[in-house]
Amino acid sequence: MNTFITIAVIIAVTVAILAFVAIRFPRRFVRGLFRPFLELFYRGRTVGLENLPAEGGCLLVSNHVSWIDGILILWLLPRNVRFVVDGGNFKSKLADYLASAFDTILMMGGPKSIAGAIRSARDGLNNGEIVGIFAEGTITRTGQLQAFKPGMTKILQKTNAQVVPVHIEGMWGSIFSFSGGKFFKKWPEKFRRTITLYIGEPLPADAPLSLVRTRVQALGSQAQVDNRNEFPVLASRALRAWRRRGKRLQAADTTGVEAGGRTLLIRTLALRRCMRREVFADDEKYVGVLLPPSVGAVAVNVALAADRRISANLNYTVTSEVMNHCIADIGVKHVLTSDKFLEKIDVKLDAEIVSLDQLKTKVSTADKVIAFLQATIVPAWLLDRMLGLHKITADDLLTVIFTSGSTGMPKGVMLSNANISHNVDAIDRAIRLNAEDVVVGVLPFFHSFGYAVTLWAAQTLGCAGVYHFNPLDSKQIGKLTERYKATVFLGTPTFLRGYLRRVTKEQFASLDVVVVGAEKMPPDLFDAFEKKFGVRPVEGYGTTEMSPLVSVNIPPSRSQAKYQPDCTEGSVGRPMPGVSTKIVSPDDGIEMGTGEDGLLLVTGPNLMCGYAGQDELTAKAIVDGWYSTGDIAHLDANGFLHITGRLSRFSKIGGEMVPHVRIEEELAKLLCEGEDDDQLRVCVTAVPDEKKGERIIVLHTATARTVDELRDGLKASGLPNLFIPGTEGFIEVETIPLLGTGKLDLKAVKELALTETSQVGLVQE
Repeated sequence: MNTFITIAVIIAVTVAILAFVAIRFPRRFVRGLFRPFLELFYRGRTVGLENLPAEGGCLLVSNHVSWIDGILILWLLPRNVRFVVDGGNFKSKLADYLASAFDTILMMGGPKSIAGAIRSARDGLNNGEIVGIFAEGTITRTGQLQAFKPGMTKILQKTNAQVVPVHIEGMWGSIFSFSGGKFFKKWPEKFRRTITLYIGEPLPADAPLSLVRTRVQALGSQAQVDNRNEFPVLASRALRAWRRRGKRLQAADTTGVEAGGRTLLIRTLALRRCMRREVFADDEKYVGVLLPPSVGAVAVNVALAADRRISANLNYTVTSEVMNHCIADIGVKHVLTSDKFLEKIDVKLDAEIVSLDQLKTKVSTADKVIAFLQATIVPAWLLDRMLGLHKITADDLLTVIFTSGSTGMPKGVMLSNANISHNVDAIDRAIRLNAEDVVVGVLPFFHSFGYAVTLWAAQTLGCAGVYHFNPLDSKQIGKLTERYKATVFLGTPTFLRGYLRRVTKEQFASLDVVVVGAEKMPPDLFDAFEKKFGVRPVEGYGTTEMSPLVSVNIPPSRSQAKYQPDCTEGSVGRPMPGVSTKIVSPDDGIEMGTGEDGLLLVTGPNLMCGYAGQDELTAKAIVDGWYSTGDIAHLDANGFLHITGRLSRFSKIGGEMVPHVRIEEELAKLLCEGEDDDQLRVCVTAVPDEKKGERIIVLHTATARTVDELRDGLKASGLPNLFIPGTEGFIEVETIPLLGTGKLDLKAVKELALTETSQVGLVQE
């Protein structure tokens, strides 16, 4: 009995002490209570702690990824932070106690409560406290940084407090984030994840809201660059995805080839073994691939990645001279192709051509048996080690993609495993591909969008890919989409115009997501496409040097937006998670404000490793870790990116910048009015002019309108007189030069304009 009394007394005393500490020292009590649990499930790191003022008031502005971001920040910082939060989440007694322990500022809704919370936060800053806010006002549904609410500026009024941007990294994928399209009801992706808090340099209280947001976004880029080893090895991810897919269709093309996941896996592993034995030397790194989008091209690219070789998909729409320049640029010794495809293109290559048709006959029975065992019996982790995939690092090169050469000879853009893997992860968050999705692959694999999205994303994210070699072949693409009930299409506005005319409503009935890029989407095309096919396209933006995805609007059917928009028509979307953008003056590099046009700079874990063999060009393109895109753009108040032109597509006339695209848009309306034509009908360029520096030239195809009517139409549109070309500046041509990807061939356009104008004596060198 005495023992029981003693135990009861000890328990009672312990409870009393804990209760006293909990009431008298709530903050220490809660910290002591939570710390062991947090350290059990997470590893905590803080980067840039020296940027946090040791004393005095400051406003901490953070991104918002999960329900427990505030708790984690409190855990990782030595000073207390008084967070301003929605009081609706703190209605229980326990939650109310936790809030009071850290002097949390609660907003209960309504103007009076909001005004009171702002005053409390302002008083806290003036009293030397740290006040924290999640300026987005809601948890992100995609990992993208959303718009910042203006409440921050109201809190800072009548204070001298500094603004400290912070970014919390590592919570996406946890049960507390919206990864997978839901909170809580899911298995966490990993145990003891590392949580890192990045603290940026303080900004003054009068710093613009847009500047604070840019700084938080830049910290997010730094975080993902630092943690790029977390991105999966793509070859390993593809092999696992194919194994899970089993007998279900994984890839098909218009030649009639179909393959389930397991079949494609076996064929690819057998091909890898055969190529190692029959074709490559052990030290051969770069391999050329000359194939259109197809099941065979998928197998070849994945086989090369699984063999830890660097693929270079060659542009088969260019001349032999250009192709051989690319081959020499990176030292390609072998080019993999098919006999049938080689017959269609007349090229002479400075490399040994390897026929996949002939190589197929050299795949031995042993190759097939070993590949079957690897695909069906060998555990995935062991297969990684057998293939050496566990040795691949984030910075190991995966591919070299050559630029379009629209302004000169193509440059070899070196892209690492982490570069492309980041893009695949970004696509997964934005589009949320699933096992029921079928992606239409018409973009060639020598195009960065085709390589990253229709190849790697389609083959690693659990869906299927169906391929056709010609994106302009509307009838076959319509049949392909209908046959396989495709749900996702990626292309260009030029392609969409052709489909609008030649594809039936029934053929595109299954489409759920249509994403376009490479050129600006005309406003009328949104409506026309949706009216006929029932799906509204969205725009994205990318560049080869960024692997390529920079930003995208979330398709309406995949949107999980709450409280914040995730799609703005006319924009190219918000930057993807980990990608940071800023707009600077082309003249002096000063950062521009909201809505102000300037030169677009981009950075993130998808930033290229550089141009192959061209260090000087790399240093010119990437300055202080930021890639200069050459595009003119602005960011709106909600953080959406608007591309308004290209620096090379502006003319300086009489000291004023004249945008070619703006003139093109108005001319396109005039030329296409009442026309049933999907061809590009007009483009604007410039030639040298002795008096004004440059002269605007309009190249256009045959039209019923006279030059005077076109000029009158431009005047009626409200364009300044400086933007309107003279009568002699309109030149009729047979066709507008395009690249194989459907983009405008700027180099050929310039040369054509110079040729035509020199013949009539307009060019003044």
